[in-house]
Amino acid sequence: MRRAVTSVLALFLSLPTLTLGAPSSVQERRLHPGEVSALPSFVRRVEPAVVALRVRNAEGATSSARLGSRRFGSGVIFDQRGYVLTVSYLLLDAVKIEARGRDGRAVPARVVGLDLDAGLGVVKLEGDGPWPAATLGDSSVVVPGARTGTVGVDEDNDLVQVSGAVHAVRRFSAYWEYMLDRAIIVAPASPQWGGSAVVNERGEVVGIASLRLGDPPHVNLAIPIEKFVPVKDELITSGRIASRPPRPWLGLYTVKLPEGLVVSELSPVGPASRAGFRQGDRILRVNGVAIASQEEFYEQLWSRRAGDLIELAVQRDSQVHIIAVPSVDRHRLYPVR
Repeated sequence: MRRAVTSVLALFLSLPTLTLGAPSSVQERRLHPGEVSALPSFVRRVEPAVVALRVRNAEGATSSARLGSRRFGSGVIFDQRGYVLTVSYLLLDAVKIEARGRDGRAVPARVVGLDLDAGLGVVKLEGDGPWPAATLGDSSVVVPGARTGTVGVDEDNDLVQVSGAVHAVRRFSAYWEYMLDRAIIVAPASPQWGGSAVVNERGEVVGIASLRLGDPPHVNLAIPIEKFVPVKDELITSGRIASRPPRPWLGLYTVKLPEGLVVSELSPVGPASRAGFRQGDRILRVNGVAIASQEEFYEQLWSRRAGDLIELAVQRDSQVHIIAVPSVDRHRLYPVR
C-alpha cells in the first residue's frame, strides 16, 4: 500500500508545472473605479435607446390650453429605423419635434401614429440609422412586487432613473374618457415620468410611464407594453389603429363623488358641450343602463361606435333630463397625416 501511494505521488510531481497554474507573464488589467458604471444593469441595457423629446405644439389649440404649447418628455427607441414610443399627450397638436439622444445629437422628428385609447404615440427620428433600439418585454406576466426601473431624461438631457417595484396591477380610469383595463402602478415615482421607459430586471421595456398619481409619496402609472406590441406596425403604417372600431367620444369629463358620477367639465371641442349638459349634472343612465361609476360609464359608452347617438339620463336639481349626444371619433380631432 505504501509503495502505491509513493508511486502516485511521484507521478503527480512529474506533471508539467504549467498545468498547476504557474504565474503568467501577462498582468491582469484592473478597471479604474471611474470606468465602472454605477447604474444598475437593467438601466444600462435600455439607456442607449432613451431620447429626450422637445415638442412645440400649436398655439391656441385646445390641448395647448391645458397642457401648454411647449412640452417636454422622454421616449424610447423600439425600432432601429428610428421609431420612438412615448405618451400621446406629449404629441397632440405638435408642429415641431426635436429629439436628442444619449450621445447628445439632436435631430428633427415627426409624429407617425397616435393611439388615444391607450394613450401612446410614435414619432420617427430623421437622420441616419441604425438607431440603438430597446428590447420590448412581456408586460402580461408583470405582477406586484416585481423589480422595475423607470428610465427617462430631464430637460438638460441628463439621465433620470428610479429603481423600484410594481406597487399594483389594476384597472385605471380618468376623467377625460380614458380607461385601461390593466395598468401597471410603480413606486417610487420618477420626477420625469412622461414617456419614460419602465423596464423589468432584464432591461426589457414593459411599460411607458404616463402619469404621477396620488399624494406624496407618489406612484407612477405605466401603460403596459402589451397595449402596443400587437399594433405597433399598424400605428407606423396607418397613423392609428384602423382595424379597431373607433370609440365614441363625447368630451364629457366626470368625477366620482359620494352622490354618484358627476359632470365636472366639458371639452370645448366635444359634442357634449353643445348638447345641454351642465357642471354638477349627475349621470344616472347611459343608453338606458344604470351606471354608478366612471368604469361603468365607459363600458356602456364604448359598447357603441363613434358616430352613434348616445342617450344619457342626468339628474339636475330634483329633475331627470334625457340628453342625446351625437358621438364623434376623437382621432379626427388630432390627424397625424
